[in-house]
Amino acid sequence: MHRAFIDREDLNKALETLKNGGLILYPTDTIWGIGCDATNKEAVDKIFALKGRDKSKSLIVLLHNDNQLASYVNDIPEVAYELIEYAEKPLTIVYSKAKNLAENAIAEDGSVGIRIVRHPFCEQLLQRFRKPIISTSANISGDVSPQSFPDIAEQILSGVDYVVEYGQHEKGDGKSSTVLKLDPSGKFEFLRK
Repeated sequence: MHRAFIDREDLNKALETLKNGGLILYPTDTIWGIGCDATNKEAVDKIFALKGRDKSKSLIVLLHNDNQLASYVNDIPEVAYELIEYAEKPLTIVYSKAKNLAENAIAEDGSVGIRIVRHPFCEQLLQRFRKPIISTSANISGDVSPQSFPDIAEQILSGVDYVVEYGQHEKGDGKSSTVLKLDPSGKFEFLRK
């Protein structure tokens, strides 16, 4: 599905936008997302404003490698690495004690949802950015998540600072990730299958 050529200029523009605290519209391993630097409070605020999203609702953070988890989560149960390795579809894990992220990227209870992304464009972007990126569906809060790029509302397209060209012509399946909550003891429960 994700075999398209990654244009260096496209990647560089997305990278510059993130570095400058801007918002990008980009394809992920699930659906098109709105993203920003997950360590930049002002950038995260822009996402809530654009989506009209309640600030008490948490956001998902993307990393490209599970080695990075320890930089953003205090207690990582060993089972987390197995769950990530053997997941057959995109998996977001909610960890209880987040750190080193923008305070508004962390839920009120101190937790954060993190997905190790498997998508060519996202992986390269994350590797080069060297920081986590927010990923939230490219829709106004309460609206249906777009299945593919043509389904994204004009308000979102005009509200971001850069729209990634990669993947615009691919048909997505419109499926969000599986979400499970994992506590430090290793117990977990599915929040979304």
